Amino acid sequence: MPVEAQVLKGMRDFLPPRMILRQHVIDELRHVFELHGFEPLDTPAIEYAETLEGKFGDEADKLIYEFEDRGGRRVGLRYDLTVPLARVVGSHPELVKPFKRYQISPVWRGEKPAKGRYREFWQCDVDTVGSSSMLADAEVVTVGYESLRRIGFSKFRTKINNRKVLAAIAQYAGVSPEQAGLVYRAIDKLEKIGLEAVKAELVAANIEQRAVDRLMEILQTQGTPETVLSELASRLATYASGIEGVHELQEIVRYLEDSGVPREFYEIDFTMVRGLDYYTGPIFETTVEEPKIGSICGGGRYDGLVGMFTHRQVPATGISLGLERIIDVLESLREAGAPGVQTVTTVLVTVFDASTLRESLRLASELRFEGVNTEVFLGKDKLGSQLRYASRKGIPYAIIIGPDEIAQSTVVVKDLAKERQVTVERGDIAAFFHGAHTS
Repeated sequence: MPVEAQVLKGMRDFLPPRMILRQHVIDELRHVFELHGFEPLDTPAIEYAETLEGKFGDEADKLIYEFEDRGGRRVGLRYDLTVPLARVVGSHPELVKPFKRYQISPVWRGEKPAKGRYREFWQCDVDTVGSSSMLADAEVVTVGYESLRRIGFSKFRTKINNRKVLAAIAQYAGVSPEQAGLVYRAIDKLEKIGLEAVKAELVAANIEQRAVDRLMEILQTQGTPETVLSELASRLATYASGIEGVHELQEIVRYLEDSGVPREFYEIDFTMVRGLDYYTGPIFETTVEEPKIGSICGGGRYDGLVGMFTHRQVPATGISLGLERIIDVLESLREAGAPGVQTVTTVLVTVFDASTLRESLRLASELRFEGVNTEVFLGKDKLGSQLRYASRKGIPYAIIIGPDEIAQSTVVVKDLAKERQVTVERGDIAAFFHGAHTS
Protein backbone atom coordinates (compact mmCIF):
# COMPACT_ATOMS: atom_id res chain seq x y z
CA MET A 1 0.00 0.00 0.00
CA PRO A 2 1.34 3.49 -0.81
CA VAL A 3 2.18 5.76 2.13
CA GLU A 4 -0.05 8.83 2.42
CA ALA A 5 1.88 11.96 1.40
CA GLN A 6 1.43 14.32 4.33
CA VAL A 7 3.41 16.79 6.44
CA LEU A 8 3.23 17.06 10.23
CA LYS A 9 0.98 19.87 11.44
CA GLY A 10 2.92 23.09 11.99
CA MET A 11 5.70 22.05 9.60
CA ARG A 12 6.07 22.74 5.90
CA ASP A 13 7.75 21.85 2.64
CA PHE A 14 9.45 24.76 0.85
CA LEU A 15 9.14 24.54 -2.93
CA PRO A 16 11.80 26.28 -5.06
CA PRO A 17 10.14 29.73 -5.45
CA ARG A 18 9.66 30.09 -1.70
CA MET A 19 13.07 28.56 -0.96
CA ILE A 20 14.73 31.05 -3.31
CA LEU A 21 13.13 33.92 -1.39
CA ARG A 22 14.27 32.41 1.92
CA GLN A 23 17.82 32.04 0.67
CA HIS A 24 17.81 35.64 -0.55
CA VAL A 25 16.68 36.92 2.86
CA ILE A 26 19.25 34.75 4.67
CA ASP A 27 22.02 36.03 2.41
CA GLU A 28 21.02 39.65 3.09
CA LEU A 29 20.89 39.06 6.85
CA ARG A 30 24.24 37.30 6.84
CA HIS A 31 25.74 40.26 4.98
CA VAL A 32 24.52 42.76 7.61
CA PHE A 33 25.59 40.53 10.51
CA GLU A 34 29.12 40.21 9.16
CA LEU A 35 29.33 43.94 8.41
CA HIS A 36 29.14 44.41 12.19
CA GLY A 37 31.77 41.78 12.94
CA PHE A 38 29.47 38.94 14.04
CA GLU A 39 30.90 35.52 13.15
CA PRO A 40 29.01 32.31 12.25
CA LEU A 41 28.27 29.55 14.74
CA ASP A 42 26.25 26.36 14.47
CA THR A 43 25.06 24.00 17.21
CA PRO A 44 23.29 20.58 17.29
CA ALA A 45 19.53 20.45 16.83
CA ILE A 46 19.28 18.06 19.79
CA GLU A 47 20.47 18.95 23.29
CA TYR A 48 20.30 17.15 26.63
CA ALA A 49 16.89 17.89 28.15
CA GLU A 50 18.50 19.36 31.27
CA THR A 51 20.33 21.88 29.07
CA LEU A 52 16.99 23.22 27.79
CA GLU A 53 14.76 22.91 30.86
CA GLY A 54 14.28 25.74 33.33
CA LYS A 55 15.58 28.49 31.04
CA PHE A 56 12.41 29.80 29.40
CA GLY A 57 9.71 29.80 32.09
CA ASP A 58 7.16 27.18 33.09
CA GLU A 59 4.77 27.79 30.18
CA ALA A 60 7.52 27.80 27.56
CA ASP A 61 9.13 24.66 29.01
CA LYS A 62 5.91 22.79 28.19
CA LEU A 63 6.51 23.49 24.50
CA ILE A 64 9.92 21.79 24.31
CA TYR A 65 9.96 18.63 22.19
CA GLU A 66 11.46 16.12 24.64
CA PHE A 67 12.01 12.40 24.16
CA GLU A 68 14.27 9.50 25.14
CA ASP A 69 16.87 8.48 22.57
CA ARG A 70 18.01 4.92 21.87
CA GLY A 71 20.69 5.25 24.52
CA GLY A 72 18.07 6.00 27.18
CA ARG A 73 19.11 9.66 27.44
CA ARG A 74 16.52 12.41 27.97
CA VAL A 75 17.02 14.83 25.10
CA GLY A 76 15.10 17.60 23.36
CA LEU A 77 14.99 19.66 20.19
CA ARG A 78 16.35 23.16 20.77
CA TYR A 79 13.65 25.70 21.63
CA ASP A 80 15.76 28.69 20.61
CA LEU A 81 19.37 29.49 19.68
CA THR A 82 20.27 31.46 22.81
CA VAL A 83 20.46 28.60 25.31
CA PRO A 84 22.73 26.55 23.00
CA LEU A 85 24.93 29.66 22.69
CA ALA A 86 25.14 29.91 26.48
CA ARG A 87 26.16 26.23 26.62
CA VAL A 88 28.86 26.79 23.97
CA VAL A 89 30.31 29.74 25.90
CA GLY A 90 30.22 27.76 29.12
CA SER A 91 32.08 24.83 27.56
CA HIS A 92 34.64 26.94 25.65
CA PRO A 93 36.26 29.37 28.12
CA GLU A 94 39.04 30.01 25.59
CA LEU A 95 36.69 32.08 23.38
CA VAL A 96 37.88 35.67 23.02
CA LYS A 97 35.49 38.09 24.74
CA PRO A 98 33.45 39.91 23.75
CA PHE A 99 32.33 36.94 21.66
CA LYS A 100 30.14 38.14 18.78
CA ARG A 101 28.32 35.40 16.92
CA TYR A 102 25.39 34.90 14.61
CA GLN A 103 23.45 31.72 13.92
CA ILE A 104 20.76 31.07 11.31
CA SER A 105 19.12 27.72 12.06
CA PRO A 106 15.78 25.96 12.71
CA VAL A 107 14.21 25.58 16.17
CA TRP A 108 11.17 23.63 17.35
CA ARG A 109 8.26 24.46 19.68
CA GLY A 110 5.21 22.31 20.33
CA GLU A 111 2.68 25.14 20.21
CA LYS A 112 -0.60 25.58 18.37
CA PRO A 113 0.09 26.55 14.73
CA ALA A 114 -1.35 29.84 13.46
CA LYS A 115 -0.62 32.52 10.86
CA GLY A 116 3.08 33.29 11.23
CA ARG A 117 3.44 30.67 14.00
CA TYR A 118 4.85 27.22 13.24
CA ARG A 119 6.22 24.24 15.18
CA GLU A 120 9.41 24.22 13.13
CA PHE A 121 10.79 27.62 12.20
CA TRP A 122 14.07 29.39 11.63
CA GLN A 123 15.65 32.04 13.81
CA CYS A 124 18.39 34.45 12.74
CA ASP A 125 20.27 35.48 15.88
CA VAL A 126 23.05 37.94 16.64
CA ASP A 127 24.49 37.98 20.16
CA THR A 128 27.38 39.55 22.03
CA VAL A 129 28.68 37.64 25.05
CA GLY A 130 31.13 39.17 27.51
CA SER A 131 30.21 42.86 27.41
CA SER A 132 28.09 44.73 29.93
CA SER A 133 28.25 47.95 27.86
CA MET A 134 24.98 49.35 26.53
CA LEU A 135 26.91 49.79 23.27
CA ALA A 136 26.40 46.05 22.76
CA ASP A 137 22.63 46.39 23.26
CA ALA A 138 22.43 49.40 20.94
CA GLU A 139 24.45 47.51 18.33
CA VAL A 140 22.11 44.53 18.17
CA VAL A 141 19.13 46.90 17.85
CA THR A 142 20.99 48.67 15.05
CA VAL A 143 21.68 45.34 13.35
CA GLY A 144 17.96 44.54 13.49
CA TYR A 145 17.10 47.92 11.96
CA GLU A 146 19.70 47.65 9.19
CA SER A 147 18.69 44.06 8.41
CA LEU A 148 15.01 44.91 7.94
CA ARG A 149 15.83 47.98 5.85
CA ARG A 150 18.17 45.96 3.62
CA ILE A 151 15.47 43.32 3.05
CA GLY A 152 13.08 46.08 1.95
CA PHE A 153 10.95 46.90 5.01
CA SER A 154 10.04 50.56 5.42
CA LYS A 155 7.24 50.57 8.03
CA PHE A 156 8.30 48.98 11.29
CA ARG A 157 9.10 50.07 14.81
CA THR A 158 11.29 48.63 17.57
CA LYS A 159 9.92 48.96 21.08
CA ILE A 160 12.55 49.20 23.81
CA ASN A 161 12.03 48.57 27.52
CA ASN A 162 13.99 47.29 30.50
CA ARG A 163 13.17 44.50 32.95
CA LYS A 164 14.68 46.56 35.79
CA VAL A 165 12.31 49.40 34.92
CA LEU A 166 9.32 47.06 34.83
CA ALA A 167 10.14 45.71 38.28
CA ALA A 168 10.55 49.25 39.66
CA ILE A 169 7.26 50.40 38.11
CA ALA A 170 5.47 47.53 39.85
CA GLN A 171 7.11 48.48 43.15
CA TYR A 172 6.27 52.16 42.63
CA ALA A 173 2.62 51.26 42.05
CA GLY A 174 2.53 49.23 45.26
CA VAL A 175 2.28 45.78 43.70
CA SER A 176 3.65 42.94 45.82
CA PRO A 177 6.52 40.82 44.38
CA GLU A 178 4.17 37.83 44.30
CA GLN A 179 1.76 39.72 42.02
CA ALA A 180 4.40 41.26 39.73
CA GLY A 181 4.15 38.42 37.20
CA LEU A 182 0.40 38.96 36.89
CA VAL A 183 1.00 42.66 36.25
CA TYR A 184 3.59 42.00 33.54
CA ARG A 185 1.33 39.57 31.71
CA ALA A 186 -1.60 41.98 31.86
CA ILE A 187 0.21 45.09 30.63
CA ASP A 188 1.80 43.08 27.82
CA LYS A 189 -1.74 42.75 26.40
CA LEU A 190 -2.42 46.51 26.40
CA GLU A 191 -2.00 47.02 22.65
CA LYS A 192 -4.12 43.96 21.88
CA ILE A 193 -7.06 44.38 24.30
CA GLY A 194 -6.93 48.06 25.27
CA LEU A 195 -6.50 50.07 28.46
CA GLU A 196 -9.88 49.37 30.07
CA ALA A 197 -9.58 45.61 29.56
CA VAL A 198 -6.12 45.62 31.14
CA LYS A 199 -7.48 47.58 34.12
CA ALA A 200 -10.30 45.05 34.50
CA GLU A 201 -7.85 42.13 34.35
CA LEU A 202 -5.65 43.70 37.02
CA VAL A 203 -8.62 44.37 39.31
CA ALA A 204 -9.84 40.80 38.76
CA ALA A 205 -6.37 39.59 39.83
CA ASN A 206 -6.90 41.39 43.17
CA ILE A 207 -4.50 44.23 42.43
CA GLU A 208 -5.54 47.23 44.53
CA GLN A 209 -7.30 50.02 42.61
CA ARG A 210 -4.73 52.57 43.80
CA ALA A 211 -1.92 50.43 42.39
CA VAL A 212 -3.79 49.99 39.10
CA ASP A 213 -4.24 53.78 38.80
CA ARG A 214 -0.54 54.44 39.44
CA LEU A 215 0.41 51.82 36.87
CA MET A 216 -1.87 53.28 34.22
CA GLU A 217 -0.52 56.77 34.88
CA ILE A 218 3.03 55.66 34.07
CA LEU A 219 2.09 53.41 31.16
CA GLN A 220 0.29 56.26 29.41
CA THR A 221 3.33 58.56 29.52
CA GLN A 222 4.05 59.83 26.00
CA GLY A 223 6.68 61.94 24.28
CA THR A 224 10.20 61.64 22.93
CA PRO A 225 12.43 58.96 24.45
CA GLU A 226 14.29 61.67 26.39
CA THR A 227 11.05 63.17 27.76
CA VAL A 228 9.55 59.82 28.73
CA LEU A 229 12.72 58.62 30.43
CA SER A 230 13.27 61.92 32.25
CA GLU A 231 9.75 61.81 33.68
CA LEU A 232 10.16 58.17 34.69
CA ALA A 233 13.48 58.94 36.41
CA SER A 234 11.77 61.50 38.63
CA ARG A 235 9.05 59.01 39.62
CA LEU A 236 11.50 56.17 40.33
CA ALA A 237 14.12 58.32 42.09
CA THR A 238 14.06 56.14 45.22
CA TYR A 239 14.29 52.82 43.39
CA ALA A 240 17.99 52.14 42.69
CA SER A 241 17.48 49.28 40.23
CA GLY A 242 14.79 51.22 38.38
CA ILE A 243 17.05 54.27 38.01
CA GLU A 244 19.81 51.97 36.76
CA GLY A 245 17.40 50.66 34.12
CA VAL A 246 16.40 54.20 33.11
CA HIS A 247 20.06 55.17 32.70
CA GLU A 248 20.65 52.08 30.55
CA LEU A 249 17.78 53.07 28.29
CA GLN A 250 19.07 56.63 28.04
CA GLU A 251 22.46 55.30 26.97
CA ILE A 252 20.91 53.06 24.31
CA VAL A 253 18.90 55.98 22.89
CA ARG A 254 22.07 58.11 22.63
CA TYR A 255 23.99 55.31 20.92
CA LEU A 256 21.15 54.66 18.44
CA GLU A 257 21.11 58.35 17.62
CA ASP A 258 24.88 58.38 17.05
CA SER A 259 24.63 55.20 14.93
CA GLY A 260 22.21 56.88 12.54
CA VAL A 261 19.06 54.92 13.39
CA PRO A 262 16.14 57.28 12.57
CA ARG A 263 13.77 58.13 15.43
CA GLU A 264 10.70 56.90 13.57
CA PHE A 265 11.99 53.33 13.78
CA TYR A 266 12.18 52.99 17.58
CA GLU A 267 10.45 54.10 20.78
CA ILE A 268 10.52 53.58 24.53
CA ASP A 269 7.47 51.51 25.50
CA PHE A 270 6.92 50.47 29.11
CA THR A 271 4.07 48.12 28.11
CA MET A 272 6.34 45.80 26.13
CA VAL A 273 7.22 42.66 28.11
CA ARG A 274 9.31 39.89 26.54
CA GLY A 275 8.02 36.50 27.67
CA LEU A 276 11.23 34.58 28.36
CA ASP A 277 12.36 34.48 31.97
CA TYR A 278 16.07 34.81 31.30
CA TYR A 279 16.00 38.53 30.38
CA THR A 280 17.64 40.75 33.01
CA GLY A 281 17.88 44.27 31.52
CA PRO A 282 17.04 46.02 28.23
CA ILE A 283 14.53 44.18 26.02
CA PHE A 284 13.55 44.84 22.41
CA GLU A 285 10.70 43.87 20.10
CA THR A 286 10.03 44.90 16.50
CA THR A 287 6.66 44.81 14.75
CA VAL A 288 5.60 45.82 11.26
CA GLU A 289 2.69 48.19 10.77
CA GLU A 290 1.20 46.19 7.90
CA PRO A 291 0.16 43.41 7.96
CA LYS A 292 -0.51 42.82 11.67
CA ILE A 293 1.34 39.55 12.20
CA GLY A 294 2.99 40.03 15.59
CA SER A 295 6.64 40.63 16.30
CA ILE A 296 9.23 39.77 13.67
CA CYS A 297 12.27 40.58 15.77
CA GLY A 298 13.00 40.54 19.49
CA GLY A 299 15.63 40.08 22.13
CA GLY A 300 17.30 41.60 25.12
CA ARG A 301 20.01 41.31 27.76
CA TYR A 302 20.39 38.01 29.62
CA ASP A 303 23.29 38.40 32.04
CA GLY A 304 22.39 35.34 34.12
CA LEU A 305 21.95 32.67 31.45
CA VAL A 306 25.57 31.85 30.59
CA GLY A 307 26.32 31.54 34.31
CA MET A 308 24.08 28.45 34.42
CA PHE A 309 26.78 26.62 32.46
CA THR A 310 29.88 28.00 34.18
CA HIS A 311 31.07 29.06 37.62
CA ARG A 312 30.91 32.78 36.94
CA GLN A 313 28.44 35.30 35.56
CA VAL A 314 29.00 36.42 31.98
CA PRO A 315 27.06 39.42 30.57
CA ALA A 316 25.29 38.87 27.25
CA THR A 317 22.78 40.52 24.94
CA GLY A 318 21.27 39.68 21.59
CA ILE A 319 18.43 39.92 19.14
CA SER A 320 16.61 37.36 17.00
CA LEU A 321 14.90 37.89 13.66
CA GLY A 322 12.12 35.43 12.86
CA LEU A 323 12.66 34.24 9.30
CA GLU A 324 9.17 32.74 8.89
CA ARG A 325 7.32 35.92 9.77
CA ILE A 326 9.70 38.03 7.67
CA ILE A 327 8.94 35.80 4.68
CA ASP A 328 5.19 35.89 5.38
CA VAL A 329 5.24 39.70 5.54
CA LEU A 330 7.34 40.02 2.38
CA GLU A 331 4.88 37.84 0.49
CA SER A 332 1.92 39.79 1.87
CA LEU A 333 3.48 43.07 0.80
CA ARG A 334 4.14 42.01 -2.78
CA GLU A 335 2.17 43.91 -5.38
CA ALA A 336 -0.91 42.01 -6.51
CA GLY A 337 -0.06 39.87 -9.50
CA ALA A 338 3.64 40.68 -9.44
CA PRO A 339 5.54 37.40 -9.78
CA GLY A 340 8.47 36.67 -7.52
CA VAL A 341 11.67 34.94 -8.54
CA GLN A 342 10.76 31.36 -9.44
CA THR A 343 14.10 29.81 -10.33
CA VAL A 344 17.84 30.16 -9.81
CA THR A 345 18.44 29.58 -13.53
CA THR A 346 19.30 32.57 -15.71
CA VAL A 347 19.41 30.86 -19.11
CA LEU A 348 18.23 27.67 -20.76
CA VAL A 349 20.44 26.41 -23.59
CA THR A 350 18.15 24.60 -25.99
CA VAL A 351 19.12 21.52 -28.01
CA PHE A 352 18.27 21.89 -31.70
CA ASP A 353 18.86 18.21 -32.48
CA ALA A 354 21.34 15.40 -31.78
CA SER A 355 23.93 16.88 -34.14
CA THR A 356 24.12 20.16 -32.15
CA LEU A 357 24.05 18.68 -28.62
CA ARG A 358 27.83 18.86 -28.32
CA GLU A 359 27.84 22.62 -28.99
CA SER A 360 24.94 23.16 -26.57
CA LEU A 361 26.89 21.41 -23.81
CA ARG A 362 30.07 23.35 -24.59
CA LEU A 363 28.19 26.65 -24.52
CA ALA A 364 26.54 25.81 -21.20
CA SER A 365 29.92 24.91 -19.72
CA GLU A 366 31.40 28.23 -20.88
CA LEU A 367 28.53 30.20 -19.34
CA ARG A 368 28.79 28.37 -16.00
CA PHE A 369 32.53 29.01 -15.95
CA GLU A 370 31.71 32.72 -16.27
CA GLY A 371 29.26 32.51 -13.35
CA VAL A 372 26.00 32.42 -15.34
CA ASN A 373 23.46 29.91 -13.93
CA THR A 374 22.71 27.72 -16.93
CA GLU A 375 20.56 24.69 -17.73
CA VAL A 376 20.74 22.49 -20.81
CA PHE A 377 17.38 21.07 -21.90
CA LEU A 378 17.08 17.39 -21.07
CA GLY A 379 15.24 15.41 -23.70
CA LYS A 380 14.37 15.42 -27.39
CA ASP A 381 11.37 17.76 -27.43
CA LYS A 382 10.84 20.22 -30.24
CA LEU A 383 12.16 23.77 -29.83
CA GLY A 384 8.69 25.17 -29.02
CA SER A 385 8.29 22.73 -26.12
CA GLN A 386 11.72 23.65 -24.79
CA LEU A 387 10.82 27.36 -24.81
CA ARG A 388 7.50 26.65 -23.06
CA TYR A 389 9.41 24.72 -20.37
CA ALA A 390 11.64 27.76 -19.80
CA SER A 391 8.64 30.09 -19.58
CA ARG A 392 6.78 27.87 -17.13
CA LYS A 393 9.84 27.72 -14.85
CA GLY A 394 10.33 31.47 -15.04
CA ILE A 395 13.76 31.24 -16.69
CA PRO A 396 14.46 34.73 -18.09
CA TYR A 397 16.45 33.74 -21.21
CA ALA A 398 16.75 30.90 -23.69
CA ILE A 399 19.57 30.36 -26.18
CA ILE A 400 19.03 28.80 -29.59
CA ILE A 401 22.16 27.32 -31.19
CA GLY A 402 21.29 25.46 -34.37
CA PRO A 403 23.36 24.50 -37.44
CA ASP A 404 23.16 28.04 -38.91
CA GLU A 405 24.31 29.66 -35.65
CA ILE A 406 27.15 27.16 -35.29
CA ALA A 407 28.33 27.88 -38.82
CA GLN A 408 28.26 31.66 -38.20
CA SER A 409 29.73 31.49 -34.64
CA THR A 410 26.63 33.18 -33.23
CA VAL A 411 23.73 32.31 -30.94
CA VAL A 412 20.16 33.60 -30.71
CA VAL A 413 19.20 34.86 -27.25
CA LYS A 414 15.47 35.05 -26.51
CA ASP A 415 14.23 37.31 -23.69
CA LEU A 416 11.19 35.26 -22.72
CA ALA A 417 9.52 37.90 -20.54
CA LYS A 418 9.78 40.69 -23.13
CA GLU A 419 9.21 38.31 -26.07
CA ARG A 420 12.12 39.60 -28.12
CA GLN A 421 15.35 38.10 -29.39
CA VAL A 422 18.81 39.20 -30.46
CA THR A 423 21.71 37.57 -32.26
CA VAL A 424 24.97 37.62 -30.29
CA GLU A 425 28.50 36.70 -31.33
CA ARG A 426 29.54 33.44 -29.69
CA GLY A 427 32.61 35.06 -28.11
CA ASP A 428 30.47 37.86 -26.57
CA ILE A 429 27.82 35.68 -24.97
CA ALA A 430 29.20 35.76 -21.40
CA ALA A 431 29.61 39.55 -21.52
CA PHE A 432 26.04 39.82 -22.82
CA PHE A 433 24.61 38.03 -19.78
CA HIS A 434 26.78 39.90 -17.31
CA GLY A 435 25.49 43.14 -18.84
CA ALA A 436 21.89 41.94 -18.78
CA HIS A 437 22.29 40.86 -15.17
CA THR A 438 23.50 44.26 -14.01
CA SER A 439 21.34 46.49 -16.19
